[in-house]
Amino acid sequence: MLLPTKKDGIFVLTLALVLLVFLQVELTYRFDETEIDINININDEHAEFDSFDELYSVTRGYHQVPATANIAEVEYGVSETKQHFAKMPQTSIVKHSPGFTIFDKLFMMNGVVYIVSDKPEDVPAIRLMTSSGYPVFNPPEEVAKREPTSQDMRVISSEEASALFGTSATRVDGVSFLANDPPQFVNHYYHFSAELLFGLWRTYSSLDTLITPSGQTTLPPPRRIIFPHTSSLQWRDYSKMNQWVFKSAFPLTGMEFQEDWHDRSETHGVYIFDRVVFADRAASMRGGSYLPSERYASEAFNLPGSAHWWTPIRNNVVEFSGLSKTSGGSTQDRPVITYVSRQGWGRRMLKPEDHETLVAALKRLESEHGYEVNIVEMDKLSRAEQIRIAGRTTIMMGVHGNALTSLLWMNPTPRSAVFEFFYPGGFTHDYEWTARAIGLNYFGWWGSERFASTGLPPRAFPEQFHGSEIPIDGEAVAQLCVRLLSLEEEVDD
Repeated sequence: MLLPTKKDGIFVLTLALVLLVFLQVELTYRFDETEIDINININDEHAEFDSFDELYSVTRGYHQVPATANIAEVEYGVSETKQHFAKMPQTSIVKHSPGFTIFDKLFMMNGVVYIVSDKPEDVPAIRLMTSSGYPVFNPPEEVAKREPTSQDMRVISSEEASALFGTSATRVDGVSFLANDPPQFVNHYYHFSAELLFGLWRTYSSLDTLITPSGQTTLPPPRRIIFPHTSSLQWRDYSKMNQWVFKSAFPLTGMEFQEDWHDRSETHGVYIFDRVVFADRAASMRGGSYLPSERYASEAFNLPGSAHWWTPIRNNVVEFSGLSKTSGGSTQDRPVITYVSRQGWGRRMLKPEDHETLVAALKRLESEHGYEVNIVEMDKLSRAEQIRIAGRTTIMMGVHGNALTSLLWMNPTPRSAVFEFFYPGGFTHDYEWTARAIGLNYFGWWGSERFASTGLPPRAFPEQFHGSEIPIDGEAVAQLCVRLLSLEEEVDD
């Protein structure tokens, strides 16, 4: 048996020292990266904080999140802990527009939301912040059922809060999104993604008006999203896009539903939420900005924000699908035209001959101009394929319908556009408003006649709106594609 030599021993000791130095540097680097002060006890029950931002900077380094952070890259820490009050905290209303409010230090007990304020005159009307969660129906007696009561939200003084809550509460830390809507619209791809999620994120993004064109933001992702009126079985849509979008946009965010809200309520405990982004469709409908477009999220756009507010969400969803977030973002790349066909749906379809003419005209653009042309039926593609093709698309077109929700994943550029086909005389704001909200050009079509966002017709649903004989001038559509993609002139008829 060969015994190790002195030279072998020196080599082993040297290697061990190198490994120890490497491990020490790596551990130091990791702590520096997360910028956590390990001397701070984040479970200190008696800690007092003047604001959410101060609290968050201690517990998770909120103010230290670099401007280049992606919303999916922030680490999480402790979720809930008991908090004792030497002085009753008061609720701050950080941002508000009807239907969308950001609260700091919002209380909940027995299912009732409490705003603690000694200046109730500074608190917006409760009916502009919340509702009963009753479904949206139009008869006056049904509208009345949506009005909030004292079982939904109350404004109380700090003295009343002390008498009601005592001197402690269970702290629910971080940012919580709260969707106070019934499942009526939640379980629909467009209404979930382009209204509810749109409004929540647009409201939250008002806290970072410097989101960059590449989607860099200082905002940490929400810790949780709460649905007090929607059960865990009611939020998914038939195409399974809701879960794909939410899980890819916010991979670290937990979900709580009606059952969980009841569970919290039935503990009869007092909860204090660090920060809540609160959304309520019925409250939004009472605002002045809702009526012109009848878009739930329209009120959120009264708040300050970056032109690139949606980019962090778009980037996360697109990258989760396997596509680079920069796809579709250059005016120098080969243009991609995607016609989303509904010809197999049985309703809201083009005339068969007009469909064929449109396809032929678009294919000719492919051979004459070198554009990439895709003729797709979204329901025939996987969810990842739907996201990837939308993320690369320069011009998306199709008859009014849920598949046009894919425009959310387009990358806005001066030549990016959405073409929406209607039966002549028909129009609704759904996709026009959504396209404009994220910086896309929009053109509605009635056969050979077109209109842009600057000259929209009134909302109307003629008898044939949902029919299978919708006309379209395929040659006119192809000509506008060339004008947009050539960037020869501004097209704004």
